[in-house]
Amino acid sequence: MELASYSDYAVRLVNTEEPARGSDSLTSVEAVRELFGAASQMARRVTDSDVTRFRSIRARLRAVFTAADAGDHGGAVDLLNSLLLEFPVSPQISGHDFLDDEGRPRWHMHLADHSSNATTGYAAIAAMGLAFHLTEYGADRLGLCQAAPCRNAYLDTSTNRSRRYCSDRCATRANVAAYRARKRREAGAADTGRTAEASQASTAPGER
Repeated sequence: MELASYSDYAVRLVNTEEPARGSDSLTSVEAVRELFGAASQMARRVTDSDVTRFRSIRARLRAVFTAADAGDHGGAVDLLNSLLLEFPVSPQISGHDFLDDEGRPRWHMHLADHSSNATTGYAAIAAMGLAFHLTEYGADRLGLCQAAPCRNAYLDTSTNRSRRYCSDRCATRANVAAYRARKRREAGAADTGRTAEASQASTAPGER
């Protein structure tokens, strides 16, 4: 697995909450376990205490995205560095599940889990994955959805750094909203023009 792919852990955790909508899906042990995906061994260690701890890590990861989205790249790096210091990882070379055409392992870097609890393990992987993504692609590739009220986190992997929304659904919704706003402005301008014409017409006889 490419180390940058671990950044998805950060995105998944941050997006369990939608502050503007007052929505939070991180409310149970089962919800925390779902975040691990295929990492079932780590998920089995989740306890009730991890729910609160995961929310704390979520807030710190969202702060990284918020800083990056606002253009405060130095601040985003500082916040991420504090997570890396608090939750270190143990990289290892692995070849599991990846074989070449001759059946030989395709060696790659893997983040080993030697954490004492589920939160520590998840935070370490999420922070390291986000760090690799940031250093490989740039801090401006970490963003928050611009389709209000959604503020979901996303990782911009577009070739021209043009991504502004977390999903196609939000992009479509934003485009529709912009189109309707433009039509309202055009209609308002037309009404203003008609009112001006009517005013001129009503005063014309007295001016003769």
